Amino acid sequence: MGEDTGPGGRAFQVDLRGVVDLLARHLYSGPRVYLRELLQNGVDAITARRAVDPDAPATVRLRPGPDGTLEVTDTGVGLTPGQAEELLATVGRSSKRDLDLGLGREEFLGQFGIGLLSAFMVADEIELVSQSALDPPAPPVRWVGHADGRYDLTVLPVGSVAAPGSTVRLRARRDMEHWAAAETVVALAQEFGSLLPVDVAVEVPLPGAAGTAWRRISEPVLPWRATYADDDARTAALAAYCERSLGFTPLAHIDLEVPLAGLSGVAYVLPTAVPPGAGSRHRVYLKRMLLGTQVEDLLPEWAFFVRCVVDASALRPTASREQLYTDDLLLAAQESLAAQVRAWTVATLTSPSDVSREVVTTHHLALRSLAVTDDEVLDLVAQVLPFETTDGQQTLAHVRDAHGDVLHTTRVEDYRRVAPVARAQGMTVVNAGYVYDADLLERLARRPGWRVRELQARDVAQVLEPLEPHRELEVLDQVQAARDVVRPLDCDLVVRRFAPEQVPAVLLEDRDGRHASDVRRTVAQADDLWGGVLAGFAGDTDEPARRLVLNDDNPTVRRLLGVAPDAPVLAAGVRSLYVTAVLLAGEPLRVREAELMNDAMAVLLDAGLAPGGTHVPDDTQEDV
Repeated sequence: MGEDTGPGGRAFQVDLRGVVDLLARHLYSGPRVYLRELLQNGVDAITARRAVDPDAPATVRLRPGPDGTLEVTDTGVGLTPGQAEELLATVGRSSKRDLDLGLGREEFLGQFGIGLLSAFMVADEIELVSQSALDPPAPPVRWVGHADGRYDLTVLPVGSVAAPGSTVRLRARRDMEHWAAAETVVALAQEFGSLLPVDVAVEVPLPGAAGTAWRRISEPVLPWRATYADDDARTAALAAYCERSLGFTPLAHIDLEVPLAGLSGVAYVLPTAVPPGAGSRHRVYLKRMLLGTQVEDLLPEWAFFVRCVVDASALRPTASREQLYTDDLLLAAQESLAAQVRAWTVATLTSPSDVSREVVTTHHLALRSLAVTDDEVLDLVAQVLPFETTDGQQTLAHVRDAHGDVLHTTRVEDYRRVAPVARAQGMTVVNAGYVYDADLLERLARRPGWRVRELQARDVAQVLEPLEPHRELEVLDQVQAARDVVRPLDCDLVVRRFAPEQVPAVLLEDRDGRHASDVRRTVAQADDLWGGVLAGFAGDTDEPARRLVLNDDNPTVRRLLGVAPDAPVLAAGVRSLYVTAVLLAGEPLRVREAELMNDAMAVLLDAGLAPGGTHVPDDTQEDV
């Protein structure tokens, strides 16, 4: 049945026990938040009193008892009997006191009634005794609320309460007694209230049942706002705070400031690698009361390598006061924080230091992974992360600025083939054969201002010096014979001059050549129907997939090209150079290459062991 309210209809009767269950299961994360709400009520009351009397005391005292009781006393603004009747008769309703004392303003986090209601998650009965600080002649008031919705409101004799403020008393239910135990109250008070700007203390028993003592919980100054002797002392203090609050020793810290949101704090760089997508969760305080230790979306996904501790005065909490409410102010704060972390990352990683080396070593793989899907991280990676190139470790941005085009290989083997020659010719090639790098460069090629492409065999071939006409004619028959030797290996052969002369041959291969070769092989193995379909993908060229480039500046190659075109030594030597080039590329020696090497060695040994050997008409006049 509802309560008759006149011609306007009837009001619902509320099952307070059901409301408490709803709060515990759906609004709050669990009973532990009851202490946060009681602390917040006290802090809000002190804030309201100090708005009128700046010199008023600012203390909150928590007294857990051995029998499961808890007493929370604050020196706040207190209540008159009229305010108590209006505010506490209907728990959770906004009252004239909310407006008079500004409980909807920025200085306050919550509503007094809802905060008090949360205590029913651990107790069946709550007592509040309060004396107004703004109306000293008003008598104190005592309110007792029950979990079934009943309450008693009593006006106490004037002078029966020693000082203005409020005291909340509760006794935990039998199944909730641990929430009111001294060690639990201390732990919760430290978690929620360690940064509160008021004096918070818990009465704890001394060892050996020798009495009790007050344990100070709150810190008067935010750790990142405190004054230190020098930068080293500040860095050490902030690292120690990170160890206490987040549980790790950071590689570095980043100061954060967003005046628009009244936000300040520190971002700590994680000392160990974490997988991208694991989420970025942060410790957030609102008006120095802990909002949550796992607050999401404060920073973008790409900033997964930092964890933040921040305090804000203008951001809004959700109804549970455990996450941030998304509005324009939060979006602006997120953008500013991301810019600050990004600026630090670019500045740090682009300058040589122990910190930059540690950050790169620890987080480079995860940064590369995220760059494959995130354009903002892609731009960051291009600016700060080193890549292996033929000019040493360089960033992609440096390669672009120095050379215009960013040439790269997509396999480590391809890079090893061309690296010695490209280095000697002054050609910068990026090794993108490691995990994520090829996909990263493929995406970078689509970004404005970038010219990125995979290295082709012709890029290397065109920078190698061709033979002089007379030398080309001199070895024409030998080159044709050598080409016939490697043709069955799906390989072409050319002779060039290049540095370093110690490299006798280079085996060039590119993606298009591999693709055409794979299609031709598949066509040859398929039946007539599928072979005809696949032949269309092979194109009209039968150009080999690989090209073996012999170095005419290499003494061994010059001696080999001096033998007769039909000499077995020439074919054996070419096969040996082919296998050598395969090995120089870092490729595994397969059965075919092993057989080639064995056959070549047999021929060369026979030639070398034959009487007189094989005479080679070159400058050295030595036997092969």
